[in-house]
Amino acid sequence: MKRAYIIICLCFIGVINMMAQIESSDRELTVRQQHIVEIASCTGRGDLENLKPALIAGLDNGLTVNEIREILIHAYAYCGFPRSLRALQTFITVLDERKEQGIEDIVGKDASPINDSRSRYERGRDILAEISGVPTNAPKTAYAEFAPVIERFLKEHLFADLFERDVLTYAERELATVSVIAALGESVEPMLRSHSRICRKLGMTEMQLDQALIIARTDTTDCLVKDIFSKGIKLPDSPNFTGEAWLETFVSKADSMDCTVGNVTFAPGVRNSWHSHPGGQILLCTSGEGRYQEKGKSVQVLRPGDVVKIAPNVEHWHGAAPDSEFTHIAIGTQQSKGGAVWLAPVTDKEYDNK
Repeated sequence: MKRAYIIICLCFIGVINMMAQIESSDRELTVRQQHIVEIASCTGRGDLENLKPALIAGLDNGLTVNEIREILIHAYAYCGFPRSLRALQTFITVLDERKEQGIEDIVGKDASPINDSRSRYERGRDILAEISGVPTNAPKTAYAEFAPVIERFLKEHLFADLFERDVLTYAERELATVSVIAALGESVEPMLRSHSRICRKLGMTEMQLDQALIIARTDTTDCLVKDIFSKGIKLPDSPNFTGEAWLETFVSKADSMDCTVGNVTFAPGVRNSWHSHPGGQILLCTSGEGRYQEKGKSVQVLRPGDVVKIAPNVEHWHGAAPDSEFTHIAIGTQQSKGGAVWLAPVTDKEYDNK
């Protein structure tokens, strides 16, 4: 029980941190930057299972098709063609599925034509000097002395052919670079330090870099919350649930803490009925894909890391996506005001109103 309380405290700290981020600070990653990190790091790891929801989240939160495609293309320079191509194939699947659902994603601008009479080597050399602060006449590195051709490839292809494509900014490309390299592991740490320095020169703060590294190095297939908490017991058949659901209780009313905390898992397609909480509720989404709706509003898609803050007496329902199990930690606040008030079942039409 002590371990459970420690984890719950960590969850509350996470909620506070997320709320602080929502209030925004220029010292932290923007939502756009977070999506760049998630997409680039999943590509670098070859984690196609988690890349798919990362791509969807990026599209849903403002990244254009061309911007995401550019992240996946850029990644090949650091993790290789095979992982970049598999990521692009995954993105094609996502776009096809969304088109079938009637979702029209914004394509966005393409790269501007290059009107520069200098050679590709000269252009790449000058871009590298601009973003790194290392003058063009600085002594060559050991690898450039040992293999001059790789230095030419680096300048002509990476810093000219790729960095000149203005679909992404230099800072966004370096953020994607750091994310891919961080996902690759300790064997490339010297490159991570080098590109982290470039990120700082391009205006990123230490807090932003730390946040990016945490996201990039988190293998979501080994999610801490998902692994620590068991499903608990299967709930008995109830008119308030459309199918199988499980509950692991951490804090109950009997603990006299004026709150309840439990780990709730829904089988694919299962949801609870419309209901409200006199004291409000907080949902910490930990695995799978879910659905949430408040009365009078559209259905929201929920994914790991999402936090839902439900005000007292607001009618709502939540559950799993049609094809995915879904787990969240449910925190019932101000229990002294009363428990859940159950209302009508959620119809199929309401469930599908995404």
